[in-house]
Amino acid sequence: MSTPEPTDLPEHDALLQVAQSVLLPLARLLVARGVHFAAVEEQLKQAFVAAAREAALVATPDALPHRLVSRLSTATGINRREVTRLVHAEPRVASPRRSLAAEVYSHWLTNPVYRDMDGSPSVLPRQGARPSFETLAREITSDVHPRSLLDDMVRLGFAELSGEGDRVQAVPNAFVPRGDAVRAYQILGSNVGDHLRGAVTNVLGDGRQHFDQAIVADGLSDESIQTVRKLIVAQWRSLFDQMVPALERLIEEDKALPTEAARQRLLLGLYSFNEPEPPAQAGGETDEQPT
Repeated sequence: MSTPEPTDLPEHDALLQVAQSVLLPLARLLVARGVHFAAVEEQLKQAFVAAAREAALVATPDALPHRLVSRLSTATGINRREVTRLVHAEPRVASPRRSLAAEVYSHWLTNPVYRDMDGSPSVLPRQGARPSFETLAREITSDVHPRSLLDDMVRLGFAELSGEGDRVQAVPNAFVPRGDAVRAYQILGSNVGDHLRGAVTNVLGDGRQHFDQAIVADGLSDESIQTVRKLIVAQWRSLFDQMVPALERLIEEDKALPTEAARQRLLLGLYSFNEPEPPAQAGGETDEQPT
């Protein structure tokens, strides 16, 4: 689809359409996994109260507790008794924990020491001098034994043991772990959640807080979609190979900063999506737009 045409749709109705677009794919996942509406309704109430609380504390940080409950009830439309319950029961949302297995895998794919002449990740001896899986793992962390990391990477589908179990091979294109539904859900929540948070921040701000652009094209055949996918994979590989070493270097440099220095978590992604066009759609065009 191309850039949406301007409409006279009221802002409130436009926001509800956005909510439908965001919630429908999530509902499909929840229904497919047997999660009932009541459980999600409770999460949605908590999210509304948390968002209203953030806004209220920014506006009036010294507000008395009973007045805060009234403000949250007014802002969310949830009754005072329910708001009081949610405020006291509200769980703290922790930042997604880093996956050491994924970090080791990324390091393996991008560090020239652990790649062969073709640029592919080398098959490594499990132990021994550099380059080996043991040294690869210890370059990422010394808190977890390399064998434990290897077992986790094999379990998640990042790596395979070959020969007599003394050599380790990287599994191609294993960016999303196989055989670990919980981790896959965490990746989905982190990726989509951070993207949405960035887009919302841009909409509420001046649109320049986070990079968020997309190219939209209409009128492509199935064969052309396959061609585009190959181009996307190549572009991702190029971006991945450049960014991972650069980020690792910056992380090491930043370790020298004072411990009280502010720290930030970065998400950098590339995504694509395609679906059949409505039957009435004709022709084709491309466009660049913020997402």
